[in-house]
Formats: sequence, C-alpha cells, structure tokens
Amino acid sequence: MSVKKICVFSGDGIGKEVMREALGILSTVEDISGKRLFETEEELLGGICYDACKVPLTEQGLLLARASDAILLGAVGGPKWDTLPFELRPERGLLGLRREMDMFANVRPAKVFEPLLDASPLRRGIVEGIDILVIRELAGGLYFGEPRGIFMIDGVETGINTEVYSRPEIERVARVAFTFARERKNGKLTSVDKSNVLESSVLWRKVVTEVGEKEFPDVPLSHILVDNCAMQLVLNPRQFDVMVTSNLFGDILTDEASMITGSIGMLPSASLGGTVGMYEPIHGSAPDIEGKGIANPLAMILSTGMMLRYSFGMYQEAAWVENAVDRVLAEGYRTADIYCEGKGKKVGTSEMGSLVCEAMRQIFGKE
Repeated sequence: MSVKKICVFSGDGIGKEVMREALGILSTVEDISGKRLFETEEELLGGICYDACKVPLTEQGLLLARASDAILLGAVGGPKWDTLPFELRPERGLLGLRREMDMFANVRPAKVFEPLLDASPLRRGIVEGIDILVIRELAGGLYFGEPRGIFMIDGVETGINTEVYSRPEIERVARVAFTFARERKNGKLTSVDKSNVLESSVLWRKVVTEVGEKEFPDVPLSHILVDNCAMQLVLNPRQFDVMVTSNLFGDILTDEASMITGSIGMLPSASLGGTVGMYEPIHGSAPDIEGKGIANPLAMILSTGMMLRYSFGMYQEAAWVENAVDRVLAEGYRTADIYCEGKGKKVGTSEMGSLVCEAMRQIFGKE
C-alpha cells in the first residue's frame, strides 16, 4: 500500500491535545505493521488561523486538503473570536472547507459502550444496545442558503437565513444513507424532516421516498417529524437504526444523541462525498478545559479509526482501534467527562491515548 498523505487541522482549544493522541494512534499502527504507512502535514484552521493570517482558512490550507488522501480535524471556535465579523469567525473556515471539498454527507455514529451505561442521563434499560448512525446533509440547507445576512428592511434590523435544498442535493445524501442502511444488521432508514411546515422538507420527503422506491426497495424506509424525533430519541432510542436528515436538524439531533450515549466526548464523525474524506470528533473546542490535560481524546481516536476504514480500506487496523477503546473502557479507565465518583480510574488525555495504543498492541499480539 502506498503511503497515505493526511492533512492535519488541529484547530482551536483542546483540538491540539486530542489530535496529539490521534497521531499517536497512527504511529502505533505503523509500529505494529512494521512499515511506514502515513505522511502527515499540518495547517491552520479556525481561530488560530485567523490570529496568524486574518482569515479562518487560507488558500494554502485548502490546497493541502485537496492534495491529501484524508483530513483529520480537531475542533474550531471559542468565545475569543465571537466578536469577529461573521465571515471571519472560526466556524466559517470549517464550513468553507466542507463546501469547497464537496463533503455533503456527515456520518455520525451514536453507539453506547457497555461500560458507560451508567454515564448516560437515561436509565440503563432505555440506552442499553443503542447503535444509531446519523447521516447529516452537510453542504446545503440553512447554513448555506441565500439570501442570508443582517439587513435594514423598512428601517428595521432584520436577520435572514434561507433553507434551500435542490433535488440533486437530497438524492445524493439519500443514496449514502440507504447504502449504509443496506450494509447494517437491522437495515432500516428513518428520514427526519419538518414537512408539515417547511416546503423544503416537503421536497425532502418526496425525493427520499422516490430514491428508496427506485434504487433501494429492499431497505425499509420511514419518515418522522424532527420535533417528534427529538422526543423519541429520549423515549425509545433503540427504535432507530440509520437516520438521514438536513444540515440543521442533523447538527442538533446528533448532539442530543451524543449525550444519551454518555458524553459528547465519545462520538466521532466522518464527512464524506468528495474525493477526500474528513474525520473529526463532534465535540467543540472546549476552551474552558484547554491546556488542563483532562479532555477526552476517544472521539478523536475513534474518528481516526473511521479514517482508516472509510478512506484507506484498512479494516483490520480500524478494528484494532475500536476494540482497543472497548478494552480500555472495560478495564475501568475514564476521563473526567465519563467518570463517576468511586467507579473506575480517572485518567488524563495523554494517559488515555497511551492506554488505547497499548491495548492495540495487546490485541495485535493475540491475533
């Protein structure tokens, strides 16, 4: 296998801390394999990029992303940059990167780890066995629609955002969702919209239904309104397998799903669709704990595992990562966000990363 080039955007806040552990995972894969597999190069993105270059994403960073085989991203944003003009805020760099790279499908697994059942705010009987995959449309909808901005209309300051979805945009993300559903054990898809109020959702429901009937008749499809979906995720989350939804709804629902499973620090994601995939934890930059060495690196580590699987076809190596996380949690190791007083062993960011690397070596030694 040729050496894979990885563009690294550590970003802001705890991004650089969790990224350090992700890169340690890649080094461990190379050590186990006995060969050089990866070449990494870092560029700036987000607030740190604005501080250095006065833009949240540089042309140089975008060129590196385009020339790479995959992208690893830590986190962007923070209150330090909240007063910047909207187009210069850290998040605009991330949104611009997604749009420029045509990453239209965000894949977010929400799986409860057996050792973390007690970390969920919901009862064990509700969350046990949760294994949900949310496909969030990532390149359209309210975050990108035009017109947008703050205007004076008839002398009144007015903020405008526009929800826009075209048939091709909905078709392509629906195909991704149906394909993932077809490959899973339960093999069913739920489409989430607000078609009782929004015309864009009326089209969404129509197009998703047509794609299912014409191209994936073997995959059971159901529809649910987003407000009911938010309730059902708390009431009976095990009813869901794969979900597909719009940019805004997916952003909100996956944060809800992350807390049901125990901590937002546990959930990875993959942004797919273009020629280069991007992998990032769904948590934010958490500036309140930056530099304290207590951030949970497992979502970043699991995102790295997703990169191995989806971008590089390294299925065995991805399994090493995933099984190692399972093992470390089963042995009782916890970062602060998933620690319950008197239960388990509290560890910091770097120690958790080292534990996962050691578990990978142990798993390989038993194969």
